Amino acid sequence: MVDSLSIAIRYAFFAILATIGNILTQDIYSYLDCGRFSLYLSILFGTIIGLLIKYFLDKKYIFKYETANIKQSTKVFILYSIMGIFTTLIFWGVELIFHYIFATKEMRYFGGALGLIIGYIIKYKLDQHYVFMD
Repeated sequence: MVDSLSIAIRYAFFAILATIGNILTQDIYSYLDCGRFSLYLSILFGTIIGLLIKYFLDKKYIFKYETANIKQSTKVFILYSIMGIFTTLIFWGVELIFHYIFATKEMRYFGGALGLIIGYIIKYKLDQHYVFMD
């Protein structure tokens, strides 16, 4: 039970770090690009940064998963990314819903954070069963 609690706390902390990386990337991108597709590109780039942060932290500190070579590392990363497609759609959907309903940057980011929380809970179970298996 203590180990499960420890993992949950670490996982939540890493999710917060990845969320901060995601939202910060979106904000920086939005500041630099005010073009027609800047909203969607900011969400895309934020997603990529959040994915990379979360993958490396989950692999090393949550699942303690070792890969033998670059081929295996690539395979695990691709599988991790594929498992994230559904959860990413949840995140994007909630963020965009908040954006269109409330029409403020703050509420869009709040929606993004809420979508990430929902997605990360689902993603943990997917990763546990399909990605970081022994």
